[in-house]
Amino acid sequence: MNLALVLGTNVARKAYRFLFTSRKFCNGSFGDDDNDNGFLDLDSNCGFDEETSVDEHESFNREEISVRSRFLESAKLGASRILERLKEDESGFSTNSALDELNVRVSGLLVREVLGGILRNLSYDDNKTRCAKLAYRFFIWSGEQGCFSHTVNSYHLLMKIFAECGEYKAMWRLVDEMVQVGYPTTARTFNLLICSCGEAGLAKQAVVQFIKSKTFNYRPFKHSYNAILNSLLGVKQYKLIEWVYEQMLEDGFSPDVLTYNILMWTNYRLGKMDRFDRLFDEMARDGLPPDFYTYNIMLHILGKGNKPLAALTTLSHMKEVGINPSVIHFTTLIDGLSRAGNLEACKYFLDEMVKVGCTPDVVCYTVMITGYVVSGELDKAKEMFKEMTLKGQLPNVFTYNSMIRGLCMAGEFKEACWLLKEMESRGCNPNFVVYSTLVSYLRKAGKLSEARKVIRDMVKKGHYVHLVPKMMKYRRCSGF
Repeated sequence: MNLALVLGTNVARKAYRFLFTSRKFCNGSFGDDDNDNGFLDLDSNCGFDEETSVDEHESFNREEISVRSRFLESAKLGASRILERLKEDESGFSTNSALDELNVRVSGLLVREVLGGILRNLSYDDNKTRCAKLAYRFFIWSGEQGCFSHTVNSYHLLMKIFAECGEYKAMWRLVDEMVQVGYPTTARTFNLLICSCGEAGLAKQAVVQFIKSKTFNYRPFKHSYNAILNSLLGVKQYKLIEWVYEQMLEDGFSPDVLTYNILMWTNYRLGKMDRFDRLFDEMARDGLPPDFYTYNIMLHILGKGNKPLAALTTLSHMKEVGINPSVIHFTTLIDGLSRAGNLEACKYFLDEMVKVGCTPDVVCYTVMITGYVVSGELDKAKEMFKEMTLKGQLPNVFTYNSMIRGLCMAGEFKEACWLLKEMESRGCNPNFVVYSTLVSYLRKAGKLSEARKVIRDMVKKGHYVHLVPKMMKYRRCSGF
């Protein structure tokens, strides 16, 4: 296949990573339970009355649930008391003495609640240095209580607080401490450092330290360079990716398919399509055939470039080489075509994927609905929303947000508010974007009482209470 002819040179925004991430949340599953199918051996009577045994089992389950519920409530109450006490910090304040007086039981959940609370409140506290110091003092205090020891998650939360406060040297000291206590520096650790150091212009320095590190967790990657390249891709450090690749070659490592996929996507994002084509040819010369993700990148580029015929050729070629296009490939293509405004082609490929045996999932339907909303075709969005529910695909928070936005754009506020209630009744908790979208459009339409009601309902349900000050900006702007 002539890749240069098929792909063209159009450059556009990334979508396939979002689709992969969204799909994990939409179709996530839990591991199988290792327990036996039942607690009774039905082939032998051990002297227990079956009905009594079931009652006892149910009683045990209720007791277990009750104990867990009490533990959760206790941890959250303890965290709330600690956060209140930390607010009292002033000259002469002894963190250890103040926290000891509370006599709370330290657990992983309590530590997570306290650090998470500090992190959430950072945007409303002008003295970020003070917040960072209090977080670290609490971290030290909690680590000295009984048999409790901090987890990697605790370290990462504190790192995020340091990052928000601009305490970069403290972040590095925390990484050193993690290594000293035996925790490996993972890809998550790397991402936190790169995101914060990148903003401070220190990203390259951070990468160098990780390249030299002997404790960086390489799994599931072939070697550390691929792990670093993959992490840099996640935080969009495209120019740094090219530099790391050069270091990788100097160290004698050969690129594999993952390396090439990252490099091709990077060059596409940087607008270097000639380099993209050369990498594709180089991969073929190295005897590395395109994989699932390579074709996904290609389909995204073709979709954004509004090249449906070339995309059709690519899908046929995939079948010829033994890779059956999946729902992810079709969704990526549809998303690209939707962003290019070619909704007719989107509908064609939606029908085509059904013909080849691929069932559209919630992500695919959401992409279609969003495309119709953006183009102002609300009736078609409604039809697609109805179709997905009839076919057993439950809308997720992104689907509802698109529909609510479309209804608001069309001035159908009663239906938008009704849809908010429906999503809650279906167990789909609205995120802050859903609430802020509805409030914003209601305010612009002069429906201030309705906007206030949405905010009150949000607070009453305990949703995003810490973000209410952000909502209050609407009041100051609109005078309600």
